[in-house]
Amino acid sequence: MDLAILERISYFFKKGAPVTLSQFLEEGVISFLEATHRDEALKFLVDELKRAHKIEDSKLFLNALLKREKIVSTGIGMGVAIPHARMETFDHFFLAVGIQKAKKGIQWCALDGSLVKIIFMIGGPADKQTEYLQFLSRLTTALKDEKRRIELLKAKSSEEVITLFRDV
Repeated sequence: MDLAILERISYFFKKGAPVTLSQFLEEGVISFLEATHRDEALKFLVDELKRAHKIEDSKLFLNALLKREKIVSTGIGMGVAIPHARMETFDHFFLAVGIQKAKKGIQWCALDGSLVKIIFMIGGPADKQTEYLQFLSRLTTALKDEKRRIELLKAKSSEEVITLFRDV
């Protein structure tokens, strides 16, 4: 992520200016998956982040995500998982989205027992707790909208996904 984007994100968080999830999505990675297992989906999205030059060490980030999953599942219910890891080596927030296109969802040990079909992977700096919580809060609030989740599953392009978050 270039410095201008990082400065814009920091400005929004510090000044309380409205920052939309679509701004993070535009800079992130959006993929359509046919994964059969949680770890396969995580690895795929991490590899996509690496290919997009959003992270340098994919093994380190994947291990941090898996370690976080051992604490408690990031499957929040409603067919959604929000795997996340904050690390000292990160100086910016980033996002990867995975939408499961296979008919069957992914077993994720979600809180409500549902299979996961929508994944929002978040990474960010370990020392930005407030910004991280603001970002996570905005995302979870947006994902509670059943209509938005249904439309996400119907999406066929990154642009369609970004459009669903323009007002959030």
